[in-house]
Amino acid sequence: MLSDADVDNKIPTQGLRYADASDSEYYILLTKDKKPICRTRCLNPPEHLPHHWNVNDIVPTSKIILDGMSHCFLSPAPECSRDHNEWRRFLIYLQGRDMVAIAKFKFWEFYILPPDQTSNFTNIRVAYKMEKTRNASNGRGHGESGRSCQVVRPTATKANINDSPTLPVNIVKETVSRGNACIQAGPLEKNFVRADPSYLQTLGQAHSGWIFGAIAELVDNSRDAKATKLEISIESIYFKKAGKDIPMLSIIDDGHGMTHQDVVRMTYFGHKQPDADDPNRIGRFGVGFKTGAMRLGKDALVLTQTADSRSIAFLSQSLNQGKDNLEIPIVSYYRKGQFMELDTVVQSEATAKYNLKSIKEFSPFNKYLIGEKAGLFQDKCTGTQIYIWNLDQWGSNYCLEWDNGLNGGSSFHQGDILIRSRRIRSRPGQISQKVPLDYSLRSYLEVIFLVPRMKIYVQGSLVRSRPLAKSLNKTCVETGIIMGKSAHLTLGRCQLEWEQMNCGIFLYWHGRLIEAYKRVGGMIHNGDTGRGVIGVIDVSDLMDEGNGLVWVHNNKQGFLDCEPYARLEEWLGKVADEYWDNKFDSLNVVKDGALYKPDQEWVQCNKCRKWRMLDPGFDTKSLPVEWFCYMKPFEGLCDLPEQKVDAGVVTVSAKRTGYDSRENSLPFEGIATIKVEDMSSDSIGLSRMAEDSSPLKRIRRGLPRACKKV
Repeated sequence: MLSDADVDNKIPTQGLRYADASDSEYYILLTKDKKPICRTRCLNPPEHLPHHWNVNDIVPTSKIILDGMSHCFLSPAPECSRDHNEWRRFLIYLQGRDMVAIAKFKFWEFYILPPDQTSNFTNIRVAYKMEKTRNASNGRGHGESGRSCQVVRPTATKANINDSPTLPVNIVKETVSRGNACIQAGPLEKNFVRADPSYLQTLGQAHSGWIFGAIAELVDNSRDAKATKLEISIESIYFKKAGKDIPMLSIIDDGHGMTHQDVVRMTYFGHKQPDADDPNRIGRFGVGFKTGAMRLGKDALVLTQTADSRSIAFLSQSLNQGKDNLEIPIVSYYRKGQFMELDTVVQSEATAKYNLKSIKEFSPFNKYLIGEKAGLFQDKCTGTQIYIWNLDQWGSNYCLEWDNGLNGGSSFHQGDILIRSRRIRSRPGQISQKVPLDYSLRSYLEVIFLVPRMKIYVQGSLVRSRPLAKSLNKTCVETGIIMGKSAHLTLGRCQLEWEQMNCGIFLYWHGRLIEAYKRVGGMIHNGDTGRGVIGVIDVSDLMDEGNGLVWVHNNKQGFLDCEPYARLEEWLGKVADEYWDNKFDSLNVVKDGALYKPDQEWVQCNKCRKWRMLDPGFDTKSLPVEWFCYMKPFEGLCDLPEQKVDAGVVTVSAKRTGYDSRENSLPFEGIATIKVEDMSSDSIGLSRMAEDSSPLKRIRRGLPRACKKV
């Protein structure tokens, strides 16, 4: 075996060509099971040498016949101390067991030989042979004379591309025949994207304007996983590497969990979008977990379990700091009842141990904490747990602040997660500074879903969902046709929004809130116009282009600038202005001006998650925090279907003419229905809303529309 001294003295061996000052440095990434060992430099590279060697096998030296092979030498070129340590561990393993590491390609086989006992691991001998060659014309082999020269094409097969999915690979380097001379052509290269670790920080900027959008991405994933329960909380945990307690955000659901393949797919930076729009699924672009987690903190760990598997994934900026390519450790286990073991079908034992070691080194999760969190799944339980730490900061403090509320499950002061700045999102025409949805996670989650089914807990307290369409007064349902598609808008007045001087339209897509308090029509130009009026609409069909394309931002906090959205805005403005003009003067208020109750009161069963309509006059304050169908006043079974609004409605007009000069350009057709309700005897109809008061006096008044009772 050749020693380091032999290399320094350049003792020749068969087929050896030593590098000198004229040779350019040739770097090779050496990996095992696609996990990096160390970057190396080849001292005497042969032509057409691959840039990436993945060790496919390690066998005893006695099984390898090296006669007739050429040799080259590798020296370490570590980029960090980890590379240096892994290089030494790798060679000590070969040396101690007298083993040879083999890296195979379509045209090459490389045999990394064990260093001798006196080696300092700086120069390692590698035997190699060329497996296949292909001639340009008449089949002359390598070294044969003739006018045609050999063409060597190590083409990119599926195997060697997967060996290095993120590094540039030289695909073709060939010589061609011109007359009697052989001219070597330049290399033809295919470049594969390298993901620099700094890209994780870039991903988080998708939600730079509003951090709750990042939490919403993770809530969406839980809903898509058919979870019935979701817990969101921030608590302190000791991190040995930091030497102190740190806050950690946890998001835990009881959905169907993810297999190893699902977890790997989750770590992809986007995936092919579906050809059809699935209205029952929110996730679509393949970036939600990455953008959400990296906006909330620098490091995230995912622990997920299905009926027959458990996986751990680690997306970390701390782990990848100083590296030139992104590493995402994943460890998967096979599960059979109470029995659990490493799944060696999807990973080798060495890979799993290496990944688990990285997770323990760069996270608060040692084997005890991992076991504790895995215990939350309980027997036969599936689900996903996401833990995020090194949370985003606001100056010297954290961007988020959290409050656990009062002990004992009090409904008076419940726990919440708040945005520290308490800033109100900018909206045209808005004058109110009381928009809790903008800075309170509890308030946002109350209305995040059009039809809430999943039980959501924030800091241990249940979020009382507030289905907006069911909590309005003087409810009106408008139906219009926009670009050949129907749109259904529910309008009404909300007492809470009146008190907070808010108004606008809530736009949902696939049942998930995309835009809130969107002012349209006269609301844009006058802060008092439409005060307290709230609209609710699901635009899933309208925002579907029909070929799998949807007009929704990938952060799901807005819509793209497109014709359907522009037409929708104009139609919403017309309908909202008409509703305001028709209803503003005829609102009935209680004497000494207090409360407008919703047309119907609703309560949600804590078991079946169906909404039940309460009897008129029922005191909702008497309901317990956790209400079930068998309780008063419903006293029924969960199997009964969800109730609908009664048919006692008034049909109003059939055609909207609009209020501006463009009224004929967009002929919106619509039907409006108003719920009939009995007015209480202690209320008075202020049909003119203080006509003598000039600030409230109407500028434009027309005759009431003819109404026909159904």
